[in-house]
Amino acid sequence: MGTATGSAFDTETLRRGIEGTTGNTLLSLYADDAEIRIVDRNSQPSHPTVLRGRGQIAEMLDDVYRRDMTHKLDLCVVQGDHAAFSESCQYGDGTRVLAESMITLRDGKIASQLIVQAWDE
Repeated sequence: MGTATGSAFDTETLRRGIEGTTGNTLLSLYADDAEIRIVDRNSQPSHPTVLRGRGQIAEMLDDVYRRDMTHKLDLCVVQGDHAAFSESCQYGDGTRVLAESMITLRDGKIASQLIVQAWDE
């Protein structure tokens, strides 16, 4: 991992943000008008959860980082203005979550992100 030359996207900040204890570092990587679409068991592809803007993204990150869980960036690939990464998480009770993200970058910030996630049930 490292900084991609063309996009100036800092994957080290992504790692620190994901593996940190608050969403603040991660939030700093999003453009003001960023959009996140989330697909999972509850929000299926035809009706994903959509978050628009840093305000809604901050609310989601605050909720996630208040939970008793750990997060790890497993892999990140950056090519031009696109990146993809895998994140594994584990709740305190042992429940595991896997999330795959595809992002579009604009001026080194995340402009859009698609998250596909699954968890133990």
